[in-house]
Amino acid sequence: MRVLKSVFILLLALTYNLANAQYTEVINSNRPGVSKSAFAVGTNVAQAEFGAFTINEKHTPLQYEISGFGLDFSLRYGLLFEQLEISLDGVYQNDKITYNNASVPIENKRSNFRNFTLGAKYLVYDPYKNAEEAKPNLYSYHANRKFQWKSLIPAVSVYVGANFDTKNNPYTAPDVEGFSPKVMIATQNNFNGGWVFVMNLIKDRIGSDFSDFQYIFTLTHSFTPQWVVFGEAQGINSDFYADNIFRVGGAYLWTKDFQLDANIAFNTKDTPSVFNIAFGASYRLDFHKDKKIDNGNGNTGKFKKKRKKKKKKKKKKDDSDSEGN
Repeated sequence: MRVLKSVFILLLALTYNLANAQYTEVINSNRPGVSKSAFAVGTNVAQAEFGAFTINEKHTPLQYEISGFGLDFSLRYGLLFEQLEISLDGVYQNDKITYNNASVPIENKRSNFRNFTLGAKYLVYDPYKNAEEAKPNLYSYHANRKFQWKSLIPAVSVYVGANFDTKNNPYTAPDVEGFSPKVMIATQNNFNGGWVFVMNLIKDRIGSDFSDFQYIFTLTHSFTPQWVVFGEAQGINSDFYADNIFRVGGAYLWTKDFQLDANIAFNTKDTPSVFNIAFGASYRLDFHKDKKIDNGNGNTGKFKKKRKKKKKKKKKKDDSDSEGN
């Protein structure tokens, strides 16, 4: 009985949340950082996010260097509900590693996917669903930009995905191959003045001996409706690899469906040191349509027009009667 009650409460909560729209008039891209927004792209919206980056790493104690390039992509699609999106994410790397610890340097070329993941994200809590109630103050510029305590409550989404790693991949731990689960909690705070803070907590390649935990903190600020700058901190912790990577950069909204971006990534250690330069773009195909609201009386939006027509006919009839008298 308790199980049925819990299921009923969960379904009721999900049904309530379905009324809250995720669709935005301009593209909602996760770039230029690597974190994921809490919000979906919207139903019937297909979005592609691509990037290319340089690779420059140097490991001082082990005396090796890595140089090359990489490509990353994210294909996102909103379906069924405004809060739900599915995505296919991947990072491909092609590089050359040079070992300088011998009398003659040894070079080895490598290439493979660092990540290849299919997943789904669902928004479970949206504090901005009644944002239309917070109307701007037309008489005070400072009132519109002052800090609001309720903005500390973030939107929250959950992500579940499946990784696919090939055998003998040079970018993964030795025992990692085949399918492995990935889970994430994503939060997002939208502050006044064009500030947005996104946090991701990730558990990746669950079940392997080298499963890793990651956190990503991203802070963005929009100076104008077109220009955005950002700063990001990413922490990775596992027995195979651990690092703290920082990114800074910006994005430009070319049109409401097309965005360009650039960033640099670096760390503060030499085991190895990391310095990458990245450029990217995001584009969406927008087939989103707002659902018609039916309040149960058959009103589809033409009800008021019909009433107005009836009033006009009645007025003409009254005028003709008065002229006849």
